[in-house]
Amino acid sequence: MATVYLNAIGAAVPRHEVHGKFVAYAPRLLGCPRQRRLFARMAERADIEARYSVLAPHPDPERLDRDDFYRRGAFPGTAARMQAYERHAADLAFAATLDLDAGLDGVSHLVVATCTGFFAPGPDLQLIDRLSLDRGTERTVVGFMGCSAAINALKIAHHIVRSQPDARILVVCLELCTLHLQETDDLEQVLSFLIFADGCAVGLVSAEPRGLALHGFGVAVMPEAADQISWRIGDAGFDMRLSGEVPGAIGRGLPPHLPALLAGRSPEAVALWAIHPGGRSVLDAVQRALELPAERLRTSREILRRYGNMSSATVMFVLKAMLEDRARGSGCAMAFGPGLVAEAMLFEA
Repeated sequence: MATVYLNAIGAAVPRHEVHGKFVAYAPRLLGCPRQRRLFARMAERADIEARYSVLAPHPDPERLDRDDFYRRGAFPGTAARMQAYERHAADLAFAATLDLDAGLDGVSHLVVATCTGFFAPGPDLQLIDRLSLDRGTERTVVGFMGCSAAINALKIAHHIVRSQPDARILVVCLELCTLHLQETDDLEQVLSFLIFADGCAVGLVSAEPRGLALHGFGVAVMPEAADQISWRIGDAGFDMRLSGEVPGAIGRGLPPHLPALLAGRSPEAVALWAIHPGGRSVLDAVQRALELPAERLRTSREILRRYGNMSSATVMFVLKAMLEDRARGSGCAMAFGPGLVAEAMLFEA
């Protein structure tokens, strides 16, 4: 049976850097001085220097963005947020394909993973038009699986190539997380918005022996922590719950599942770790749970520092950095999503 490869990855973020603006503005959402002090302390510890958004920051300290998309007392409803997603999503995905170091001739399948916006006809059909792909290209949309969706999208591509060795699959992980800020004085929720950002990553998967060889996938569900990451559609956009208990749940829940996630290998036998940087505390928890030296998570921490958490696209940014660094050895990519679910992909660089 054909070995499947992730040949190349392209990536793009919007041009508006917004992390500093949000850190300055967010205390206005919080009701008491103690919460503001806690927010400031957590912002300093976040290990994020830049995040990007399709929304341009406003120079006025009292206003968040230039279009007043977020206006105090009148944050947008779900329909307005979906209209913004529709305006910006395909442009960002197209930009990511321009960064892809691979030709698109012969692309037979398109897999799009997204959890931050929905419309139909959607970005899958828009991309087929803009990239001049064959109109008979088979399409799959992986929706609402959160930060772990990239692993699922690559898993689908892996299955396709194993059944159709001449297939060439374009995998698109497209997220506009900054469209879902909520006007709330709940400190835990405001802190969750401190890490999220917009971004898109595009990968080409085929049987051509170039890039990362994909050797298998694993999944672990931790139902005891199912309520700690949730993502629901509300009247005012998508409502994220990211509990501060998530790192602890991952740290406790991950070790018993490692034999299945790593196909019997020990963590010491894995040279490359592409861990989804869901936040500094998540990376810290994974490092402790796997008893890894700090150097093993260097790439994940660098992506967090430069881009924040772009949901499904983020682990693809980590893999792209490994490809560009010409990393060598056995590897494991891992991401976490609602459930609480850990998705893993074993690869060889």
